[in-house]
Amino acid sequence: MAGLERVRFLMNFCISFSLALYFHSGEREEKCIIEDVPSDTLVIGNYKVQRWDIHKQDFLESAPGLGMFVTVTTPAAEVLLSKLYGPQGTFSFTSYLSGEHVICLQSNSTRFVAFAGSKLEREEKFRKTSEETNSNILWWAIVQTLILISIGIWQIKSLRDFFISKKLV
Repeated sequence: MAGLERVRFLMNFCISFSLALYFHSGEREEKCIIEDVPSDTLVIGNYKVQRWDIHKQDFLESAPGLGMFVTVTTPAAEVLLSKLYGPQGTFSFTSYLSGEHVICLQSNSTRFVAFAGSKLEREEKFRKTSEETNSNILWWAIVQTLILISIGIWQIKSLRDFFISKKLV
C-alpha cells in the first residue's frame, strides 16, 4: 500500500503546480486571473488567439495583426509585466513578492483586425496579379526588342544585297 500512496502523493504534488484555463473572450474584452504565487517563482503562460467563424461553427487561424496583451500586477499593485504578444506564444514572469498576482489577458482584436484577414487576402491577390502583369509586360518588351533587331538586321542585309546587285558599292 505504501507504493500506491507514493504515486498518489506524487500525482497530487505535480497537479497542484499546474493550472490550465480555457476561455472565450470578446473583442478587447479583458480576462483576469488572480493567482496566489509564492515569491521567487517562475510563472509561464501559453496562449493561442483564434477567431470564431459563425458560418463554419469552428475556430480559424488568427488573422495577421491579432495578438494578446498581457499585464501582470503584483500584490503591491506594481505592474510586473505589460506587453503585446503575437497570436500564439508564451509569456513568463518571476514573482519577487509572495501573494495574489493579477494576470490579465486581452485580445487586441477589433472588427477591423478581425476582418483584416479577408482584406489582406484580396490585397495579396491584387499584388500577385500586378506582379504577373508586370512580368508579362517585361517579356513582351523583350520580344518586341528582338523583333526590331531582327528586322533591322534583315533590312541592312537586304539593302547591302540591293546595292551589290546594282553595282553601287
